[in-house]
Amino acid sequence: MTHPSQPNYLALFAGSTEAVTDDGCPRDFAGTANLGSQLLQAGRTFAGYSEGLPGTGYRGCAGGDGYARKHNPWVDFTALPAGVNRPYPDFPADFGQLPSVSFVVPNLCDDMHDCPVSTGDGWAAAHLDGYAHWAGTHNSLLIVTWDEDEGTGASTGGHIPTILAGAHLPPGRYAGAVDHYRILRTVEAAFGLPGLGAAAARDPIEGIWN
Repeated sequence: MTHPSQPNYLALFAGSTEAVTDDGCPRDFAGTANLGSQLLQAGRTFAGYSEGLPGTGYRGCAGGDGYARKHNPWVDFTALPAGVNRPYPDFPADFGQLPSVSFVVPNLCDDMHDCPVSTGDGWAAAHLDGYAHWAGTHNSLLIVTWDEDEGTGASTGGHIPTILAGAHLPPGRYAGAVDHYRILRTVEAAFGLPGLGAAAARDPIEGIWN
């Protein structure tokens, strides 16, 4: 987890930074493997829900309500259907209608990038609490993580919290360092999928299943 944001999102979604080292936009990758394509090829479903995204399939670099494409990796993979790239209001109120795997990305204020931590905390409480409780009784898993910390830079690496909540998870801390590749590998393993890119060399997070 290093600065800036965009390579971290690509690592989490595709197991590779795709040689991206900045937040430049647009980035378009044709035919490159990623978590969304893995799930679709396996007969599963995927969608990403971005706060402030102007409309389904939107490929612009920014939106009027704090949307930033640098925080939306699935739009960069042109082989994915446009329908997987959705505005946050499309996130189902009935959690049983969620895709197999969903990503939720707040806008630049609610993700604490441009606004105080308290703003992000309030957004998470308002928008994730219901699903977090539902997940605990419906064989589902919520992973909350960040792209990077603030200012450590590439030379020292980043240190961010990663929080897991849901069914079958014993409370506590889990052993070993966790990075974006290891989170990706954990999600892939849950669906019996092979590791992509650098995620193939990572083990899933251990001890999270009863």
